[in-house]
Amino acid sequence: MAPIISIRNLTKTYANGFQALKGIDLDVVKGEILALLGPNGAGKTTMISIVCGIANPSGGQVMVGGHDVVRDFRATRSMIGLVPQELTTDQFETVWNTVSFSRGLHGKKPNPAHIEKVLRDLSLWDKKDNMLRQLSGGMKRRVLIAKALSHEPDILFLDEPTAGVDVALRKDMWQVVEKLRQAGVTIILTTHYIEEAEEIADRVGVINGGQLLLVEEKKALMAKLGRKQLILELTKPLEALPESFVGNGLSLAADGNRLIYEFDAQNEQESIASLLTRLGQEDIHFKDLSTQQSSLEDIFVALVGGAK
Repeated sequence: MAPIISIRNLTKTYANGFQALKGIDLDVVKGEILALLGPNGAGKTTMISIVCGIANPSGGQVMVGGHDVVRDFRATRSMIGLVPQELTTDQFETVWNTVSFSRGLHGKKPNPAHIEKVLRDLSLWDKKDNMLRQLSGGMKRRVLIAKALSHEPDILFLDEPTAGVDVALRKDMWQVVEKLRQAGVTIILTTHYIEEAEEIADRVGVINGGQLLLVEEKKALMAKLGRKQLILELTKPLEALPESFVGNGLSLAADGNRLIYEFDAQNEQESIASLLTRLGQEDIHFKDLSTQQSSLEDIFVALVGGAK
């Protein structure tokens, strides 16, 4: 199956010489949720702006649904919905008119039933006759999302959609995202809330310094790069780790009451069963044990930190 978005050797250099994108290659398949993670200034918004036709690339090519985003702007733009970071709305227009007008801008015939569904899904129905200036910041963010969905796009870009908004909106947003996924909509998400990416994304891309460091299936990424810890609560504290255990991933907590065994999920230095047997032979006993695994945030910090 051909990707719905195909990016090849994409570059962007601004007039002041700043190189925002440095040869990005990326394919996005229909119906997936891709989370793009990266620090401020990494190039996430620049890349989205080029795919959406808001900015021109300096080099490379972007294809959306088989159309070039530069040559076939109208065809590609009609396929895309964008929720930008900035709250850009006409403050003296009503919610209903704003969302309906956005549908018309994309060349779609009026469809009041669809507009009503979008507003209800985003808990905006009771605000449909309110002017935007009467809404809270969180409600205005909901209107941006409604505008992006007004023309029934095949692809939805969410550029930090829940930054600085209330928990209720975030919950509503992800419920809408799940419904869109089920309907076959392709979703590209940038977020600073890495736990959101960990919860809903199929694949994760990490951008830093204008370069795409990796794109991996979320589960595969966490299995490959995540580390696990086995934590043993000792029955009595140790003053030091026995010599025979030094260098095999085992360490003693500062208080002497816990042993921590760090191991690769894919490649354990020593099987846990063997480790526990050896501890028993050394008369080291534990009263409780637990395991924990690196989060996506741990992996992200390690990748970005290592790329500096």
